[in-house]
Amino acid sequence: MTRLNGKTAVITGGATGIGRAAAQRFIEEGAFVFIFGRRQEALDAAVAELGPNARAVKGSVSDPADLDRLYAAVKAERASLDIVFANAGAGSPLPLGKITAEHIDEIFNTNVKGSIFTIQKALPLMGRGGSIILTGSSAGTTGAPAFSAYSASKAAVRNLARTWAEDLKGTGIRVNVLSPGPTATELAKEALGEEGMKAFASMNPLQCMADPAEIGAVAAFLASQDSSFMTASEVAVDGGLAQI
Repeated sequence: MTRLNGKTAVITGGATGIGRAAAQRFIEEGAFVFIFGRRQEALDAAVAELGPNARAVKGSVSDPADLDRLYAAVKAERASLDIVFANAGAGSPLPLGKITAEHIDEIFNTNVKGSIFTIQKALPLMGRGGSIILTGSSAGTTGAPAFSAYSASKAAVRNLARTWAEDLKGTGIRVNVLSPGPTATELAKEALGEEGMKAFASMNPLQCMADPAEIGAVAAFLASQDSSFMTASEVAVDGGLAQI
């Protein structure tokens, strides 16, 4: 398919996991993709695999100056921008009673502040037909034990799409949320181990964890004109976890 032929996309958190899988799918469908992340080694490896239609910019979504460098690179090479997938995220468990200010700042700076400025700084390059995709989570709907800050941050991301759909009236730019459930990313495999992966897989009706490519396929749908009458929506790609 070439649903994204000639389009330019930015994917934050794009070096590994869901972001990397989305980058691969976008390129397969004809897009030119800028991936953005904090680890140069991972970015270099991703670009080497993604090929000539990929570029990498190192930085953090919580640093506005880094985002400025990202969009300066996009403008210099491509002039305009069609798709932004605000996918960078952070999350770690701390139960109620042990939550610290530092823990909240780390998660909200990436998931909420980072999403806000990733999109706000992209808007001058975007025009009619543009697509914004925010990464939510099943945890934003269901909650998850010991994940107060993470779950709250993802609920906030869901509301950003509702608010921005109103703010973007008349621009022709759409904004939607993609909310994965447990996904077998490199980070998840490392953090959970084999037994943890089995436990997470058992939580949804499909009895498995998503492959990152399955999430990337839905991101490509939201990026394309196949979803042209969708805005302010949330698409759950969670094996039914938050739906029953």
